[in-house]
Amino acid sequence: MMHSRLLLQFLAAAECGNITAAARALNITQPALTRAIKQLEEIIGTVLFERLPNGVALTRQGEILARRAKLMELEYRHALAEISSLDQGLAGQLRIGAGPVWITTILPPVIAAFHGQYPLVKVRLTSGVISTLVPALLGGELDLVCSTIDFPSQPEFVTEPLIKIRHVVVAREGHPIFARGVARARDLSKYPWLVLVNDHVGTSRIGSYFAANGLEPPVIAVETNSIGMCKILTQGDFLAHFPVQMLGDVERYGLRKISHEGTFWEAEAGITYRLTTRPVRALESFKAILRSSIES
Repeated sequence: MMHSRLLLQFLAAAECGNITAAARALNITQPALTRAIKQLEEIIGTVLFERLPNGVALTRQGEILARRAKLMELEYRHALAEISSLDQGLAGQLRIGAGPVWITTILPPVIAAFHGQYPLVKVRLTSGVISTLVPALLGGELDLVCSTIDFPSQPEFVTEPLIKIRHVVVAREGHPIFARGVARARDLSKYPWLVLVNDHVGTSRIGSYFAANGLEPPVIAVETNSIGMCKILTQGDFLAHFPVQMLGDVERYGLRKISHEGTFWEAEAGITYRLTTRPVRALESFKAILRSSIES
């Protein structure tokens, strides 16, 4: 139990990046938290934090411990959820990370159906892209990721393909590109592009499309979120790519699909979750509702 307390205090300091702020969040004194961290460092036999002028930063060893400690906390919460399901029905929290197409079109009816069956479980939905969601799942910060699944396999993960997502290029009404009829790749390369923040996969897909047509990638002018992207697209001669499932949403902003040569981007998408021998009922139920919704 002592080690559990020390680990929780260590995680608070790691998340705050400041001993004083972490102590305040834990409702203990700053010297008490400093002693706890020193005690944990002595137990493990290594330095966990680098002291900085304005706070603390994890060492490489500290990063490893933080990631594993979060997983321990996750397993503990899963145990509580199982116990709760036996005692009083389901309770707790289900943490889901998802890409924009999932959040805007696929998950809303699934979440509504899940809540109708399990009203005591709070769903925490986080928007992101592969480069942010997969590390969060690996670090124990998420229970489930809904995204494209074209990323390297991990032994800790189970991945289920559920749908194919095809991306198309869009622009504002009145964009000069529409005068071309069916646009060539060379035409698309002449305009500045918008991409999602941290969407390294999506950005690389842009490069792959143009490389396949013997062209250099276009200028990436702006990185933003999906809502910001739609608004910016209406203000200039920008281009961006969206899943076809989101066309209804983007058209409300006065955007149109561009007819162009070739397929821009198509990939399998689905769910990814941690491999475990003790499945949590809430998570299993959510996955079942999601599968059923997509199949129907």
